[in-house]
Amino acid sequence: MAEVQVPESGSAKDSALLALSILAVLGGIFAFYWYDELPLPVRLLMVFAGLGAGVGFVWFSWYGREFWQFAIASRTELRKVVWPEREETVKTTLVIFVFVAFMAFFFWLLDLLLTWLTRLMSGVS
Repeated sequence: MAEVQVPESGSAKDSALLALSILAVLGGIFAFYWYDELPLPVRLLMVFAGLGAGVGFVWFSWYGREFWQFAIASRTELRKVVWPEREETVKTTLVIFVFVAFMAFFFWLLDLLLTWLTRLMSGVS
């Protein structure tokens, strides 16, 4: 059974790194619009530089470490998944298509019936 971990809270340093990362991303976006006379590739490079700096700041914070641990745990869990064989997948898909066709036919008939009843009650032919 998985052990329950109580997460630590981020320190002041981690909060500062998070704030710096947000400022870096916003700075890249701001530079994109402020330097509108520059060519588009240079302006896009400013945005990507801001994103890279933001990711770098978060990476060294508690939030980045927690995200990395989550990614590793997710990868481990993904390896435990038992994927269905092709035959099972095809059969399941066929069952779903048949069910969808049946439900479409059912709702089409229901719509016809309700339309007929509405017209009958309202006196419209």
